[in-house]
Amino acid sequence: MSAVPAESAVPAEEALTRGAELETLLKGFRVGVTAHRRAEDLIEALERRGAEVLHAPVLTIAPVDQDLGVIEDTRRTIAVRPDICIVTTAYGMRRWLDVADAAGLGDDLQAVLTSASLYVRGPKARGAVRAAGLADVGISHDETTATLVDLVLRDGGGRLDGKRVVIQLHGYTDGAQLERLRRAGAELITVTPYRWVRPEGEDRLEGLIEAVCAGELDVVTFTSAPAVDALFSAAHELGLHAQLLAAFRQRVATAAVGPVTAAPLEAAGLRPWVPDRFRMGALIKLVTDNLARRQVRRLETPSGPVELRGRTLTVAGEELCLPPAAMLLFRALFDAGGAVVPRDALARLLSQTGSTHALDMAVNRLRNALPSADLVQTVVKRGYRLRVERQ
Repeated sequence: MSAVPAESAVPAEEALTRGAELETLLKGFRVGVTAHRRAEDLIEALERRGAEVLHAPVLTIAPVDQDLGVIEDTRRTIAVRPDICIVTTAYGMRRWLDVADAAGLGDDLQAVLTSASLYVRGPKARGAVRAAGLADVGISHDETTATLVDLVLRDGGGRLDGKRVVIQLHGYTDGAQLERLRRAGAELITVTPYRWVRPEGEDRLEGLIEAVCAGELDVVTFTSAPAVDALFSAAHELGLHAQLLAAFRQRVATAAVGPVTAAPLEAAGLRPWVPDRFRMGALIKLVTDNLARRQVRRLETPSGPVELRGRTLTVAGEELCLPPAAMLLFRALFDAGGAVVPRDALARLLSQTGSTHALDMAVNRLRNALPSADLVQTVVKRGYRLRVERQ
């Protein structure tokens, strides 16, 4: 038998090298995953590339055999002929009508809703109502259930004695608002056309929204349009919708598996990453490429090369772990590339009040965490800058 050429070992060596490289591609990056179906595949692929993943399953659709509760609530709605119907989400309204149609109750439901006074929670819910050939009598433009209940009670003179009220629920409907309707004398019927996943013992969805608002994620991935709507809806109920959108526009990227999923993100003024092939594998590759190739940045400084990749900062080859406020400041200085960043701009990053005392404390902590404190320079009466080597 002839000897095996040495070159035959190269593919195996290359495979090992590529495997090691794969494990570091997303090192330092933190990715939010909203998927429920196939979430394990997505999370495993991201973690295998070195990413830290925050998983908050936003929405899951009840299987057909679990639609019995919706059908029963629909029969009750038809039987009592409600005076008032409150619609909280566009997707919920569409699914309710679909389930009713499949059960042979569509025409009867349409008839009782036509005779009821419909109140809608925002323009998307209004669009779903009108697409069904119905008309609303009131809308909460801030898209909160509390404001919608305010409107219903105002139109009823503060009391709903003897009024039959049906409300289409979603996963974050405030229970206190249902109690307000009951205390006002309403005979309340609830319909839940879909379920949101909220794991016991932890509020993952709230945690995801708060992490986005704090700029603690690099990108959030979406695999369904209803999940986007559900996330926005939850942010409205938490009073964080404006902050969420601001963070998505300024600091946290969004990635969607295809154009249908991207549509509600684009409608909110965002520019999500969308792969050319609308598949999970293509989404993973796009997120990896965009983070690893576009968002790993380097600067030369008197203290040595500085590399910023996601949540990880490396100075002269030494990996540093900065607290969130210090990292926020460093990223702002790094982004300026050696230019002066005004004090008031940095102060607003740390707090809505723009406290200069909080800024001074944070700058001191940042300097103490760096190998060389003079890497962050004070520019008197102007602000701060990062010391960089001029080319």
